[in-house]
Amino acid sequence: MKLFALLGHPLSHSFSKAFFTEKFAREKVDACYENIDLSDIQQLPGMLRERPDLCGFNVTSPYKEAIIPYLDFLDPDAEAVGAVNTVKMMADGKTKGFNTDIIGIESTLTRSVRGATTGTSVTPEGSCAVPLWHLAKLSPALILGTGGASKAVQYVLKKHHIPYHLVSRTLGKGQFTYETLTPEVIREHLLIINATPVGMAPHINETPMIPHEAITPHHVLFDLIYNPEETLFLRHGRKQGAKTINGLTMLYAQAEASWSIWNARPAIFFPFQR
Repeated sequence: MKLFALLGHPLSHSFSKAFFTEKFAREKVDACYENIDLSDIQQLPGMLRERPDLCGFNVTSPYKEAIIPYLDFLDPDAEAVGAVNTVKMMADGKTKGFNTDIIGIESTLTRSVRGATTGTSVTPEGSCAVPLWHLAKLSPALILGTGGASKAVQYVLKKHHIPYHLVSRTLGKGQFTYETLTPEVIREHLLIINATPVGMAPHINETPMIPHEAITPHHVLFDLIYNPEETLFLRHGRKQGAKTINGLTMLYAQAEASWSIWNARPAIFFPFQR
């Protein structure tokens, strides 16, 4: 039986084990998927020695960047982003890191959003006539956060020539800090992307500190978080009439792309249509 896993700390919020366990049962794949909670990334080499049957694993917070020095090879996209969320174990025991968040983000940006006036939160089944990237053509996108997930978002937007501004807790890492965000700044950015873990379960009563009152029905709020399905960030946006989309579309796309990589098939690609 092949073994796959999720590496991170903590893993109580993880979707991956349930997704792959169901997938393996549905597709009659002789494999299992487990969570590997490492309190320190330095434990990685020992973990790999103890699990010689491990064929590949996903990586989540807080190790998407910290894992890179421990890998033998990097896919060019992962190297450019500076973050890894998927690792393939090679036949010779070497490791190669990939970033399938890129595919997940692209698949979300090419999908359309429903709820132009109702603000209905969008899941992978939702679709309408307004692709997210269209909003970014009208004004720069605003990315909350500057960590590993944010770097993947930045990479995708750069790749497709979409301007953006960054918001950071620390002056100098972004064009704005949360303290310097004004209602005017919010109104000038119609696509706002939360690339921070703020609001993720179990901390569901937290939200990035932005002037939510400045959000309008012309805005789209995209939260990379999928648990809960509607974060407080999205709820504030919905109440202001904005269109909202959670991280489920991205999540399913990057998970399937991981499976393609582990099976040495070409990664799933969602064309970025203009």
